Amino acid sequence: MIGLFGIEAQGKQMIVGDCRIFAIESGITEAVENLSQLALGYFAVYVGGRVFGVREPDASMLGCSFHEVEHRLLRRGAHAPPIPVGTPAFEIATAYLDAFYRDNARTDYLGLSQHQFIDALQSSGAIWAPDGDEAFDDGSHILQFDVDGRVRIIAFLNTEEPDDFAQGIREEWMSADLFYAIVSSWKTLFAVERTGRLKAKTAARPAAVEG
Repeated sequence: MIGLFGIEAQGKQMIVGDCRIFAIESGITEAVENLSQLALGYFAVYVGGRVFGVREPDASMLGCSFHEVEHRLLRRGAHAPPIPVGTPAFEIATAYLDAFYRDNARTDYLGLSQHQFIDALQSSGAIWAPDGDEAFDDGSHILQFDVDGRVRIIAFLNTEEPDDFAQGIREEWMSADLFYAIVSSWKTLFAVERTGRLKAKTAARPAAVEG
């Protein structure tokens, strides 16, 4: 890495950011023409030194992950937290899993009803992962909140083991400029890499034999 905002590329792997704090890693195994799929490979996010996402060469088609990054950029500043800024990450993660995935007899979600809490997270675009494809089939969840020129990232795994869940939560605060610079750079570099791979694939095809 190069300082806090670094770019590292090796083989089919690309990392943008600092894995100790926040970074995006991806690998393209095969680029495809389909604009909804883009490429086969993997997409993962580092938060606080831990990686979230399936890091396998055939983990997922990457269209959803790429387009979700585009949505993050387009909605910069709009990922507003539906709860007080100082709410601990553990309480937010627990409320999120209770509201979306667990059958708990709970009436309060950090001051909101279940419907209000779910609607606030969805309408603000705070839910980054899962993003619709298999990239986060390891049970990873990532929430992003824009707070007064800063970004708060909370990442965790949906696990049935309470101790594993609590110990696995990662949280980072960073300037919005840094966060969006990392996200934007990954998007640009991914697009360039995919284009290059498509061109190489086209060039490698045998020329049609004229009869």
